[in-house]
Amino acid sequence: MAAHRKPKQRPYTGSAARTAATLAIAGAATAAALPGSAHADPQLTPAQVRAEVDRLYHDAEVATEQYSGAKEKATAAADAVDTLRDEAARRTERLNASRNALGSLAAAQYRTGGLDPAVQLALSSDPDQYLERASYVDRVGDRQAAEVDGVERQVARIAQLRSQARGKLAALASRQAELKKHKATIRTKLADAQRLLATLSPAERAAYESSDSARSAGRTDRSTARGPVQAPNSRAAEAIAFAYGALGKPYVWGATGPSSFDCSGLTQAAWRSAGVSLPRTTYTQISAGRHISRSELAPGDLVFFYSGVSHVGLYIGNGQMIHAPRPGAPVRIAPIDQMPFAGATRVA
Repeated sequence: MAAHRKPKQRPYTGSAARTAATLAIAGAATAAALPGSAHADPQLTPAQVRAEVDRLYHDAEVATEQYSGAKEKATAAADAVDTLRDEAARRTERLNASRNALGSLAAAQYRTGGLDPAVQLALSSDPDQYLERASYVDRVGDRQAAEVDGVERQVARIAQLRSQARGKLAALASRQAELKKHKATIRTKLADAQRLLATLSPAERAAYESSDSARSAGRTDRSTARGPVQAPNSRAAEAIAFAYGALGKPYVWGATGPSSFDCSGLTQAAWRSAGVSLPRTTYTQISAGRHISRSELAPGDLVFFYSGVSHVGLYIGNGQMIHAPRPGAPVRIAPIDQMPFAGATRVA
């Protein structure tokens, strides 16, 4: 009977144990990677990848507009700090000059005012000259009082300026923190989009890019594509001409030209070329003019998209706009019904 017993297995030790552990881990990893594994991540179809990439690009654009708004406010805060510091420096120079004048005045008064006025009159050989000098001393006293009062006001104003500068510096630090946060969000979203696109085959990726172009170019009216349509005024014509000149230039988040643009950077630059100053972001540009309905649209109007007003284009007529779509998609002509319409503004 003993001959039929199963031999007892000894536990692995030393290098044998390490080898066994390595093989076990490798086997588990292989099993997890096999189709149908309970722990395997579901594979996205090419259509799902494209939809997710579109969502990530949109999220990145939302963060881009927030970044641009924070950058504009940070620049304004930095300028305000510089202005306050410059004014404080100028006032400090004037304060030092006033203090020097006040010190000279006090020294002169000390040198000449050591005797009682009655004694000075008794010792003076020329009473008329003494009275004239006494009058001068009174005037000097008045001047000294005015100088002291002026120094006190200057000290108070400089303290106020420095306090305001500290407040602006705190605001600047807050804006810089916002910039850092939005920049990190943008980079993460774009990196995620690129990672997903890399899962597509070259043919699938080319199809995604070509379909994106087709959604724009394939539905563009021929008369619009040839050149600017009739604009309602000269400024609108100049803005449209600028936008046509930007066709084909790359989208770069945070860019306002001249070689690259994001969506609100393009509309801002176009209208700036016409002598009109627009705010920096989509959610401020939508309030930079008269709100109009979709049926009232005319070339040169700003058209906005999505519920959060995160995208903008320049209307050029015939249901078309020029816009900077997203990273990898240059400035182009597209139909305004390509995205959810949120509103329109007439700038001039």
